[in-house]
Amino acid sequence: MKLFVGALALLVTLASAAPPLNQKDAESQIVSQNSDIQPDGSFNYAFETGNGIKVEDQGTIRQVKVPKTDATGRAIGEDVIPVSVQTGSFQYTAPDGQIITIKYIADENGFQPQGAHLPVAPVA
Repeated sequence: MKLFVGALALLVTLASAAPPLNQKDAESQIVSQNSDIQPDGSFNYAFETGNGIKVEDQGTIRQVKVPKTDATGRAIGEDVIPVSVQTGSFQYTAPDGQIITIKYIADENGFQPQGAHLPVAPVA
């Protein structure tokens, strides 16, 4: 019985702590959409919703040289590997009304976002 009451109290606490669902967002429709996928692996797509969400993305495959190592970790040359490179952006309206825009590139160096609202590390 104590376990049941404890579980019920936890569920009530979690339900009351959850942010309210914005009905406008839940009912938003896609107002535009396009995509193109090519046999070489390149692609692009974009869509926009009625509540102001906008997404664009383009991708290609790039050949990148990487060090080739033996079982001991010693460099023994280079390999060429295919890497997916994506660039794009997304935009949405924050709960406080601010329009948030992120532009990014994702490649062999990782995901690199840029946006006016993102913190920037101090220059060393």
